Amino acid sequence: MSKDLLLEIGTEEIPARFMTGILNQIETIAKNKFAELRIAFDEVQAYGTPRRIALIVKNVADKQEDISSENKGPSIKVAFDAEGNPTKAGMGFARGQKVDVKDLVVKDGYVYAMVHEVGQETSGMMATVLPEIIHSLNFSKNMHWADLDMKFVRPIKWIVALFGNEVVDFSVAEVKTGNVSRGHRFLSQGDIVIKNADSYVETLEKEFVIVDQDKRRDMIQKQILELAESKGGNAEISEDLLEEVVFLVEYPTALCGNFEDKYLKLPPETVITPMREHQRYFPVKAADGSLMPMFITVRNGGKEHLEIVQHGNERVLRARLADAQFFFEEDCKVKLIDRLEKLKTIVFQEGLGTIYDKAERLAKLSAFLVKHTGADQSALVTIERGAKLAKTDLVTGMVCEFTELQGIMGREYALLNGETKEVAQAIYEHYLPRFAGDELPASVAGQFISIADKIDNIVATFSRGLIPTGSQDPYALRRQALGIVNILIDGKYDVSLAGLVEETMNLLSIADIEKRDKLIADVQEFFRLRIKNVLTDENIRYDIIDAVLATGMDNIYDVYLKAIAVTAEIEKRDMTKAIQAFVRVGNLAKKAEAAIVKAELFITDEEKNLYQAYVSVNSAVESLIEGKDYAGAIDAMMDLIEPIDTFFDNVMVMDKEEAIKTNRLALLSSITNMVNQVADFSKIV
Repeated sequence: MSKDLLLEIGTEEIPARFMTGILNQIETIAKNKFAELRIAFDEVQAYGTPRRIALIVKNVADKQEDISSENKGPSIKVAFDAEGNPTKAGMGFARGQKVDVKDLVVKDGYVYAMVHEVGQETSGMMATVLPEIIHSLNFSKNMHWADLDMKFVRPIKWIVALFGNEVVDFSVAEVKTGNVSRGHRFLSQGDIVIKNADSYVETLEKEFVIVDQDKRRDMIQKQILELAESKGGNAEISEDLLEEVVFLVEYPTALCGNFEDKYLKLPPETVITPMREHQRYFPVKAADGSLMPMFITVRNGGKEHLEIVQHGNERVLRARLADAQFFFEEDCKVKLIDRLEKLKTIVFQEGLGTIYDKAERLAKLSAFLVKHTGADQSALVTIERGAKLAKTDLVTGMVCEFTELQGIMGREYALLNGETKEVAQAIYEHYLPRFAGDELPASVAGQFISIADKIDNIVATFSRGLIPTGSQDPYALRRQALGIVNILIDGKYDVSLAGLVEETMNLLSIADIEKRDKLIADVQEFFRLRIKNVLTDENIRYDIIDAVLATGMDNIYDVYLKAIAVTAEIEKRDMTKAIQAFVRVGNLAKKAEAAIVKAELFITDEEKNLYQAYVSVNSAVESLIEGKDYAGAIDAMMDLIEPIDTFFDNVMVMDKEEAIKTNRLALLSSITNMVNQVADFSKIV
């Protein structure tokens, strides 16, 4: 008879940013563990609040599934001697399989052990399985407590472990399991007895804990929207803030607070940022999109004494906004252009100059991009001014206090200083994209200064040997490389990655030849992985990605176009025969020693026809590739399939006459070189 399983790990408050990953982990670990142990179940549910990680496994089988297997052993001659007696090898095999040697089965010249393993009772296994699940959890940051060797995200305070109605008896970190949980820290009345997994969620809700994070999310969102509507506004709910708040509270109640109208004279971001990033408040906007002098926050508790909580939150925000107003007014007294000198006092990276030096490199790198992408030269004026001012807001009081406003305040101050809208927008956009899914820069100036800033950071950091490894990426170089890839693709820019790195090294005064060569190789490999990520997000198959990357990745936009084209062609037609033909040609082409094809050395009609077909197709392919019509190039290559098949059916490539063999291999090499301008089809599954 199946039973439900409950595991609740009670802890001190876990940081909200960890919770989603923890719940995904424990769910996956439990599924894999039960599958590995052949224990059947219906579904796994993971729940979490700031003080608990919970796992419910529904309808767990009362015993493991039996297993039967036929395990192959040594040959008969090895397992038995001439008289038919078992040898040491035969007896050792039987012993290892836990069967009697006389029960070995002889088949196909080998001995086999027929093993049948009876499943154990599940209840007896849980005391081992559940601690293993707990110890399998890993976290980006761990804690030690007391004098224990145990490491966990936060100290463990209680553990509930129930299989059906029975407690699963074990201890972790000197905490013994039981059936006693804890409700809301302030609203609950003492310890709570949990009868079984089925009653867990409902029991905790009576004690002011909404343990189901999806239900909490829905409650929070509904309360915020209804409260904002009742005040005549619209709440601005960002997904990341909502997700954080979900794991900050166990029993959510939304409330509205107000602030003085005078703060609405500040740029909206200077009000929203302290509100959202520092206080976890949701801003409220009017129907026209303007900010209203109010906010919505979520308390961890009921509706009692909301006016006291409101007053406390208003007081905290008032102090933040007063700071913002002070910094803004002080910053407005000094123009951005007058802050350039102060950039000379800020070190960029050790041994690589100051932020002032970096700003000068940004202007030169951006100009390099204009020249090598064929972009409109008229953008150069905006680019030069935007790059010069791009980093000046780093020395403003507002950005020093609220670092999230870098770029945003640069744009606002630039407009107040009389700079053009284009320059102000470029200052803002050069920080984009700031995170996964963020907007990309839209203007040419913003795009090029953004690329310049990011490649300068990457090359400079790599030159110091600080290449990201594993999960360690303190300078967020992966995100910046992804940003470059996305901007180049979105802007449809043709630019050599190696050339861009070379120019960056020149501006960073990296002169050592060996170091330069290694840097280019390291940066290219770093970008290769980022390109794979971007193409995977476009739902392009891994083998197609490998196929186009095998032809080179120096032009990132080209790689993208090739991947899209190959994907479209494979979806449009059956490419099996074409791939087989190209792979066959490619395999023999590896043996080619000459690159020049001599038509006068062809003997058979089949090789003459293939050569003529190649000349015709190659001419068309060159034109199509020049126009970046890679799908059209693949279409043109299809005309080679029949001549290739006929050639292989009737011609011996490795002719005994050296000149004839060399010429035929040169032809195959020429075809392969043409095809590989789009993709290496040998990589296609």
